[in-house]
Amino acid sequence: MYVNLPRHLNLALNQNGLFTYIDNKEMRKGQQIWLELMKVIEESHIAIIIFSKNYASSWWCLEEVAKIMECMKQKDLIVLPVFYKVEPREVRKWRGSYGRALAKHESEFGKDSYKVKRWKDALANAGNLSGWHVNDEVEAKLIKEIVNEISMQLDRRPLHVAKHLVGIHPQVIKLNSMLKLESRDDIRMIGLWGPGGIGKTTLSLELYNNNYRQFEGSCFFADVRKASEEPKGLVALQEVLLSKILLGQKLVVSSSHRGINLMQDRLCRKEVLLVLDDVNDKEQLDALVGEPGWFGEGSRIIITTRNKYLLTSHGIDEDHIYEVKPLEYYDALELLNKHAFQRNNKNIIRKDLVNMALHYANGLPLALKVLGCSLCCRREREWESTLHNLAKFPNKIINDALKWSYDGLEDHEKEIFLDIACFFEGQSKEYIMRVLDSWDFDPTIVVQVLVEKSLIIEEREIIRMRNLIQLMAMNIIRQECPNDPGRRTRLWLFDDFRNVLSRHLVTDALQSIVLILPEPEKINIGPNALTNLRRLKKLIMKNVHNSFQDPIYLPSELKWFEWPECCPCIPKSSSGPKESAKLDLHESNIQALSKQLKENFQALDKQLKVRI
Repeated sequence: MYVNLPRHLNLALNQNGLFTYIDNKEMRKGQQIWLELMKVIEESHIAIIIFSKNYASSWWCLEEVAKIMECMKQKDLIVLPVFYKVEPREVRKWRGSYGRALAKHESEFGKDSYKVKRWKDALANAGNLSGWHVNDEVEAKLIKEIVNEISMQLDRRPLHVAKHLVGIHPQVIKLNSMLKLESRDDIRMIGLWGPGGIGKTTLSLELYNNNYRQFEGSCFFADVRKASEEPKGLVALQEVLLSKILLGQKLVVSSSHRGINLMQDRLCRKEVLLVLDDVNDKEQLDALVGEPGWFGEGSRIIITTRNKYLLTSHGIDEDHIYEVKPLEYYDALELLNKHAFQRNNKNIIRKDLVNMALHYANGLPLALKVLGCSLCCRREREWESTLHNLAKFPNKIINDALKWSYDGLEDHEKEIFLDIACFFEGQSKEYIMRVLDSWDFDPTIVVQVLVEKSLIIEEREIIRMRNLIQLMAMNIIRQECPNDPGRRTRLWLFDDFRNVLSRHLVTDALQSIVLILPEPEKINIGPNALTNLRRLKKLIMKNVHNSFQDPIYLPSELKWFEWPECCPCIPKSSSGPKESAKLDLHESNIQALSKQLKENFQALDKQLKVRI
């Protein structure tokens, strides 16, 4: 009945898209075939051994099983035995036909032969493996079971990780310590937090691959954010989770609430490893890992996100949140080199250009990979051109990966983020909060949200921002009107400001101008030049000297005015601010509260706040 089992099984596997190699006795000729067979075994993911009564009589088969068991130990090869009309204990304990065959081999090669001992050990280990013991079962049923098992096993093999892993190992050690895998009497959740492109997914993949075999079931959810936006959304994710953990059982989930019930009932005694990658909404956590008690003791759950608040609000304490940091200089250099300087690349690139690329990437693995690939095999002049253009035209792959965090902000959060990016990076938090407070709402919570979403960094009361995130923000403003800075909402470049003034442009678009120059610059600002900027709300100029000495009229919607080099004349308002405004003139050339100043602001004393 099973004479053609190998051939029929091979056909069924091929029909299911599984590439196979079947050992054929007729092919066993010459050393070359033997070497090829050993190579095939080493490169395989799964080996199926069909043990028959006469299997051990062939030294070729015994060499194969020895090699297979060696690869199982050294390369994590999955081995599935089929015991065809032979008891597993005959294979395991060398009894019956196996005992007689091994006795013949001992007489030929010697009782103490290393070769025979190796064969015996391989048979003993293979005989202990779980597989199929068949006698007169229907062949089609058996083949279906084997195909299903192989498909399931392939689904649980290590996941593909980035080609070049740099700086990962020390982080994996820290995270394994955080997971406390040696403890099996608790359920632990940890979070990986950081901006897009920082390497959270790569790190979680490596962590998953290193540990999934220790668990009864495992599941890696890639890009939960995107998957939850699909038609069935969270319900589809719940079905996948149940199927993976319950070894292929197909359960239909009618709603996310029903899915939660099924997980509570079916998984509460399962020791599982789950990874939820790129979570961006609490609803996703509530539907997939709502409570630790949904899973059995010893379970471990890893969540990656750009939003730290999702982790803390889900009950994960600070000690179990790992902030993924940019690569250090030498790790960043190594990763860039692996992508930019491949073996066939004979171009020699100046060190300063390499350092420019490293400065641009700022330790972000995604940027190092994308930039390295785009510069691979390029000449020096092409490196110069690429790096020069990136300042104005960010790489789309990198920019899109970072911009998703911005797109998820509320409108008022976007405004404050863009202000910080374009104007205030590196300034004190106290100063930034004073300026932002002029918008008549408390910016405290917004700044905290931006920190939690990895868009800004707070260091010793200074607000910092990664340069690629800052470039992304500035590009958003440029795209408002690429060819006319006067039609944008914000200006921070002196040349753009001079361009707007020189054209006497009347515009409702421009809302904020902040010019903080490293060296003094002169400009001619006429009395009505600023009133042309009819919706200007914020004007800060430092190291800007006006060659025009007469009074300057301010826009009526101005809320914050700061100009240390302002001329001795008092700025006037064209029609009076519509809302309360703040003028910071404490570093200006105004020497005293003159009669003229009092007269200028007498009518506005309840609306206008002046700091002198």
